[in-house]
Amino acid sequence: MKLKDFIKNFNFQNPSWENLPEGFPDCDLDGIDSNDIGSFLAVKTAWELSRPKHPTQQSRTWKDPEGYKYLFPWSNAVLLRVLGRKLTDSLPKSEYRRKSQLDDCLRSVVRNIEEGFKRSTTSEYCQFLGYSQGSLEEGKGDIKDLAQDRFLSSKPGSSLLSIGVNLKSFNTSLRSSNHPLSSSKNPLEEFKGGYRRLEELYPPLSRVRPQDLTIEIFLELINKTDYLLRILVQSLEVKLAKDQKYYQVEQAKLKARRKP
Repeated sequence: MKLKDFIKNFNFQNPSWENLPEGFPDCDLDGIDSNDIGSFLAVKTAWELSRPKHPTQQSRTWKDPEGYKYLFPWSNAVLLRVLGRKLTDSLPKSEYRRKSQLDDCLRSVVRNIEEGFKRSTTSEYCQFLGYSQGSLEEGKGDIKDLAQDRFLSSKPGSSLLSIGVNLKSFNTSLRSSNHPLSSSKNPLEEFKGGYRRLEELYPPLSRVRPQDLTIEIFLELINKTDYLLRILVQSLEVKLAKDQKYYQVEQAKLKARRKP
């Protein structure tokens, strides 16, 4: 049975582990979207908790080590980091401290999503997403300061679409590449190790100039990313509650078996 069909038809009230997809739970995740990833995690947790030898197992290890690429919060954060670099590279040298701080906090948004995704428990994943949200808020404050200090213009009505950037197609471009994130400007380094420049994966980025960026564009991207992170955290909190329920049920079964 295909993984997508198995997830779609899975009954949590009466779980059946017959006709498992090949390699389950470490099966190939290609072909399933971000919504299916969440369902897969819930099914995997139910499977782990149903195993008598490992009733509390909560491993978050997948065959795809870069499963975060399916997440829109991650691709939005990547785009925010890239647009932030375009902006900070245009700042005068006297603003080197502000450039460094903004670059670091926008990078932190991306890295914490990635690190949290690879953590072994859902609670740790939520914790690292919280770090991303904190860095995102810090970046929002820096962006507002840059606009207030006249380093970033305001143009009412400007948006990501006005500079040719579509968040859905950007996400698709990233997830379709095995090695997406080289930022090298040196042609000799561009393909070293198989990595490709982001502007090559998503050509509209190569046409975006620092003077095209506005506070409205940054706030649109920041607010959308913040919203998606909140939704992701909420879904993980639901999963944590389900995990706890499954754990309690399993413990009750074990106690019942021990009674004479």
